[in-house]
Amino acid sequence: MMYDLIIKGGNVVFIEGVKKADIGITDGKIAAIAEVLEADSLQTIDAEGQYVMPGMIDTHVHICEPGRTVWEGFETGTKALAAGGTTSYVDMPLNALPATINRNSLLLKKETAIGKNYIDYAFYGGLIPSNLDKLTELSEEGVVAFKCFMSSCGSDIPEDFTNVDDYTLYMGMKKLAELGHMLSIHAENAIVTDRMAEEMIKNGKLTAADYVASRPIIAEVDAVKRALYFAEKTGCKLHFVHISSAEAVEVIEQAKQEGQDVTLESCPHYFTITTEEFEKIGPVAKCSPPLRDKEEQEKLWQKLIEGKLDMLTSDHSPCPPEMKKSASNNMFEVWGGVTGCQNNVDLMFDEAVLKRNVSVADFVRMISYNPSKRFHLSAKGEIAISKDADIILLDPNQSYVVKKEDLYYRHQHSPYIGRKINCRVTKTLVRGNVVFDVNQGIVGDPIGKLVTYKQKLECAAF
Repeated sequence: MMYDLIIKGGNVVFIEGVKKADIGITDGKIAAIAEVLEADSLQTIDAEGQYVMPGMIDTHVHICEPGRTVWEGFETGTKALAAGGTTSYVDMPLNALPATINRNSLLLKKETAIGKNYIDYAFYGGLIPSNLDKLTELSEEGVVAFKCFMSSCGSDIPEDFTNVDDYTLYMGMKKLAELGHMLSIHAENAIVTDRMAEEMIKNGKLTAADYVASRPIIAEVDAVKRALYFAEKTGCKLHFVHISSAEAVEVIEQAKQEGQDVTLESCPHYFTITTEEFEKIGPVAKCSPPLRDKEEQEKLWQKLIEGKLDMLTSDHSPCPPEMKKSASNNMFEVWGGVTGCQNNVDLMFDEAVLKRNVSVADFVRMISYNPSKRFHLSAKGEIAISKDADIILLDPNQSYVVKKEDLYYRHQHSPYIGRKINCRVTKTLVRGNVVFDVNQGIVGDPIGKLVTYKQKLECAAF
């Protein structure tokens, strides 16, 4: 049989474990898997000594086009994602202008994205106080999930994103339950964090440590509990984004055990940068929820090792460098968001698999399989016959140091610059097409396709 491509001799990561195998690819799909494929192909990739894994599905990415393309656009953002081993992503409804909060803004987003993405993509719809009557039309246009903020966010700019109040959260959950959609939540108590920030600033406490202290774990846990209660009463499916504390993980785990349809994610920066390191690195490491101290970070690692984290995502939230500066050295004034999606896979593989003995199969569940199931990306997420050939090669014996000049972001700043990573993504394939090669860089033109979800109540609970 003739294949378009055969990936030969790699350590292939399946859901059940790792086996050495060849993979045959035809028309962008995985067509054959065997210990040895005795067949012809137009192209062969030698994967000897490398892991062959499904590409990461990053379900938490902020591409700021249209409206704030100067922060990050589809082209630069997806180059970075591809170089980091991500083959699909879900774009958040902010920080573009207009925010993705109604049919017209989503259609504009779709149109703007055409021909610019190097990897496949899907879109979130937003839930804000003014768009409860727009949720149905966003669903009709194929968003894969909805997103809201319980913490304060947004600006005075028309059509920017804003946080929900309790009425909007409750009524929004009722409507999304009817539509069969999931709501992803940034969970922090806005009253607590806003008032604590005011007090810090009033008293001249403006350092990184002061910023962290203004967003305590209690604010995250309280918001998680409130959202879970609303979801229990409405029947809404929930997903908690960028969880930063072990206590919040346990609250969510308890809700799962009691039968609620809920999942959670966390991000590399919560596992690799502490509050103390934040003070040394500076504003490029500011995010919300904030980074935690070493003791809390170790507790979060334990929850990951115990299998209580469903997904790893980047929360790639880029901005121009001037937004990461403050003339008065006021950490509260600088933009809160980490530019980091190019180092999702290698950084966490190094830290989780190589250093802490998390199984490669469990790692792949967090970066690929679980996101594909939860976000209805049914053609993706695993190495299996008929699935999209979204595949990455990772060399566990190749180390490198993250350098500014190697980053594909529109603005080349990252808290990981200067960090040594003890493995490396060497190839990224999207539907059988090589889009990144460690020696060649980005390969070819943008080939990313939009993935939509339009079938009400199609999928069972996670």
